[in-house]
Amino acid sequence: MTQRVLPKFNTERFMERFTAFSEIGQTSEGAIHRPFGSDADVAARAWITRLADEVGLAVTVDAVGNIWGVRPGELDAGMIVIGSHHDSVPNGGRFDGPLGVLMGIEVIQSLRERGYSNQHPLGFVSFTAEEPNPFDLSTLGSRSVAGRLTQASLLAATDWNGRPLSDAIAAVGGDLHAFPSVRKTADDIAAFLELHIEQGQRLLKRGIPIGVVTGICGIYRESVRVLGEANHAGTTQLQDRRDALLASSEMLLAVERLLHEWNDDELIATVGRLNVSPNAMNIIPGACEWGLEIRGGDMARVYGFRDACFQAFDDIATRRGVQVYHSVLLNQKPQPMSADVINILQKSATDLAIPYLDLASMAGHDATHIASFTHAGMLFVPSIGGKSHCKEEESRIEDIACAFDVLVAAMIALDGGIGRSL
Repeated sequence: MTQRVLPKFNTERFMERFTAFSEIGQTSEGAIHRPFGSDADVAARAWITRLADEVGLAVTVDAVGNIWGVRPGELDAGMIVIGSHHDSVPNGGRFDGPLGVLMGIEVIQSLRERGYSNQHPLGFVSFTAEEPNPFDLSTLGSRSVAGRLTQASLLAATDWNGRPLSDAIAAVGGDLHAFPSVRKTADDIAAFLELHIEQGQRLLKRGIPIGVVTGICGIYRESVRVLGEANHAGTTQLQDRRDALLASSEMLLAVERLLHEWNDDELIATVGRLNVSPNAMNIIPGACEWGLEIRGGDMARVYGFRDACFQAFDDIATRRGVQVYHSVLLNQKPQPMSADVINILQKSATDLAIPYLDLASMAGHDATHIASFTHAGMLFVPSIGGKSHCKEEESRIEDIACAFDVLVAAMIALDGGIGRSL
C-alpha cells in the first residue's frame, strides 16, 4: 500500500462514535465523571466491547480488566497496538484517553476497509485505571502489563473506604487471582502507539497540528500526613493551638515558594486531595492529609526538590508543634520513547506534508510503561486553550484527522518493518 491509497479519515463516523461515548459518565454540567470502578466505567467498557465486536475484532478482557481487540495477521508475530484509556479524572473532559482508544479502533477498521493485508496482528487496547483513583494505583493496567506491579500488592490493596481492589477488578471483568497472565513481552506486543491530547499549549501556540513525543517525564508522589491536636475552637487560645491545617497550609505555600526559587521549566509540583480531620467548624483541625506530586525530566532534580520540600516541612512542623509523616505513592522515572518509532512517526508526517513538533510530555501516560519493554511511541494533538482535566477540554477535528493519517502510515511502516529494519 502506498501513500496514495492510504484510507481517508471517516470524520463523520469517528465523531458520531466519540459523541456517543462522551455521554457515558457525563454530568449535568457537561463534565465527564468516569473514574475506575464506577458505574460509568462499567458502562464504558460494555460500549467499547460492543463496538469492537461490531467492527469484527476478537475482544478479550485480561485479569486486571484491560480490554484488547485484535485483527489477526498473516504472521504468527507480536501485535502492533494502538491504545490509551477510557477512565477519567473526577469531572474531567471528553478527550483525555478515549481519543486514543477510539482512534485505535478507527485505524484498524479503516485499514481493513481499504483492503490492507496486515502481516502482524493489529490491535487496540483500553487500559484499566490510568488516572489516579481511590486505590492510589494510577496506570494500573499498563503497569500490570509491563510487570511493574505484583499480584501480592494488588490483592492487598484497598480504597479509602476499605473496599478491596480485587472486588473492583472483578466488577469490571477481571480476576486478580489470574494476575500472572496479564504480563506481556516484546514477543506479544511488537510495537505500541498512543494518541493523546497534549494537555498544554506548546502545539497550539505554534499552530502545529501534531506533536511527536520524545519522552515522558518522571512522576513522584508522596502522601503527607500532618498531626496536630484537635481541641475546642472557642476556648483554646492561639498560643496553645497545634493546628494541623494551618501547618499544612504553610507547607503548601512553601512548595510554591520553592518552585519560584528553583525556576526550572522542566520541574513542576502540585499539592492536591486535602483531607482534614475532624473537619468541623468548632474543632481545631487535629490531622491533615494531602498529596504532593513532583514531575520532571531529571529525577536527580525531582529528588532534590523533594528533599528541599521535606526540609521546609520539618522546619514548619517544629515551629508549629506538629508532626509530619510521609510515604511514597509513586516513584516513576522518566521514560524515553523508542527512537525507531519516533523516526517512523516523523517520517510519516514528513511524507504526508503534515507539520510536527518534537516535544517531551510533562503528563504521565500508559505509553510510559509499555515503552519499558517494547517499541513504543506517542502522538499529541493540540489542546484548545491548553485545557485538560476539566469540562472545557477540547481538540480540533482537523488536528485529529492529521493524527489519523500519521498513525495509519506509521502502523503500515511498523507492520512492514518490525523485526527487520527496526
